[in-house]
Amino acid sequence: MYLDSEKKKELFEKYGKSATNTGSPESQIALFTYRISHLTEHLKKNHKDFATERALKMLVGKRRRLLDYLIKIDIERYRSIIRELNIRK
Repeated sequence: MYLDSEKKKELFEKYGKSATNTGSPESQIALFTYRISHLTEHLKKNHKDFATERALKMLVGKRRRLLDYLIKIDIERYRSIIRELNIRK
């Protein structure tokens, strides 16, 4: 599987405050970004997989809502996570 518990733990350690802090917006955004990139690569090969396309759109929406929340709470945290993950150009 592309996303095992070790990979999740690594993402949470890097972007969250600790490995057990899985609820912080930064760690959730990092997890969603990793999943979005995986699904994007899958859809490049399988362009008729509409269920995956729907799941990708839902994930992008979830990440967008979390980013909007982070803008309202703390703009500096938003800017730092955007820079670290290279979401915007």
